Amino acid sequence: MRPVRRGPSPVTKDFDDYTKALPDLIARIGRYCSYCERPILTQLAVEHIQPKSLPHYEHLRGRWENFLLSCVNCNSTKKDKDVQLSAILLPDRDNTFAAFTYRADGSIVPAAGLADPVKQQAQDTLALTGLEKRPADALDENGKRVAIDRVSRRMEVWAITEDVRADLLADTDNAALQRAAIRTAQASGFFSIWMKVFEGEPAMRNRLIDAFGGTRASGCFDAATGASVSPAPNPDGLPDGGKI
Repeated sequence: MRPVRRGPSPVTKDFDDYTKALPDLIARIGRYCSYCERPILTQLAVEHIQPKSLPHYEHLRGRWENFLLSCVNCNSTKKDKDVQLSAILLPDRDNTFAAFTYRADGSIVPAAGLADPVKQQAQDTLALTGLEKRPADALDENGKRVAIDRVSRRMEVWAITEDVRADLLADTDNAALQRAAIRTAQASGFFSIWMKVFEGEPAMRNRLIDAFGGTRASGCFDAATGASVSPAPNPDGLPDGGKI
């Protein structure tokens, strides 16, 4: 889950219509679901971290600090669940990249070595948006896997990323190929998969961090090495931030 910095609100008061925040959110953190990391070209929604449908969060309906971006899958799974900020990990205030491990089989699990309280927060975060679900996929007439859910799509992007890495390793000084690799990463999304496959390659990792909006600004990555920085510095001082 890619850490981001949303930054200060572009308006002086709350939004009278929360959907008006969509262009500013996209400009700040990119056209990606804040939870599953998929690129969403249409039907990307302004996500209320604490659901606007619950009466005790109604005052946060137009609050910039309560907004992220979400795809229909994550949004419909999260629904109107009462989100306790202290109980889960959020990409706008925690180093969510450090909290999870992405695997080639499309699964996401809490990272090894987490303290028990943080491990539980990581598990609860996956459950909140259904990111712990197993794949539901199909095969085409040639026996090739066709992604029909988030897990299957992660598996596809992992394969794409490995192909890109192999090309770069075969031609390490090709600047055009490096630029093409970043464009492929931006188009396919799943920042955390790209970072995992390029683990141990700081130059490429830094290119990826800079290519995805709001990621460098989160302060969750070392400027020189691209290594994960934990706990998150939470530069905007958001409540219950910096848990990891």
